[in-house]
Amino acid sequence: MASWSAITRRIRVPLGFVFAAVYLWLAHPDPQFVIAGAALVAVGLGVRALASGHVNKNEQLTMTGPYAYTRNPLYLGSLLLALGFILAAKSWWIAGAAAVFFFAVYMPVIFSEEKFLREKFPEFESYAARVPRLLPRFSPGKSSQGSFSWELYRKHREYNALIGALVILAVLISKMYWYPR
Repeated sequence: MASWSAITRRIRVPLGFVFAAVYLWLAHPDPQFVIAGAALVAVGLGVRALASGHVNKNEQLTMTGPYAYTRNPLYLGSLLLALGFILAAKSWWIAGAAAVFFFAVYMPVIFSEEKFLREKFPEFESYAARVPRLLPRFSPGKSSQGSFSWELYRKHREYNALIGALVILAVLISKMYWYPR
């Protein structure tokens, strides 16, 4: 029988689409909250983009760029995106559901990925001792050198996060004007 972390790795994207549909149904956007949320979404997209342009998945242990501050900058960016959308939705139901989703789906995936990295890269243990799992430190662990690569950004199709965020924001704005509360 598959472990919960193995299941979550397979279902997190489809569940994310289901969550997005429920989110848009339950959201009660308000101009000030949408603006504040969009600012946080932009920061999350920036963190994800920067991380995506540094990581060479499964080929080397990335410890540069944003990976010198947190071991999971892609998930940190996703968390910031989620917080921005939670703020924009102005719904406690969404906030609660997002918290459950994060702890039930994303944390097991993070632990599973760390297990894989420990097995594949012997240097992961010392890296993990220096750099926090999710919330970033203010000074880089060891070396923060490394250059951003647009090629890696495109290879990982990180532009899809930008497109998805813009679509959700457009729907929120439309809902705010067409279905005011």
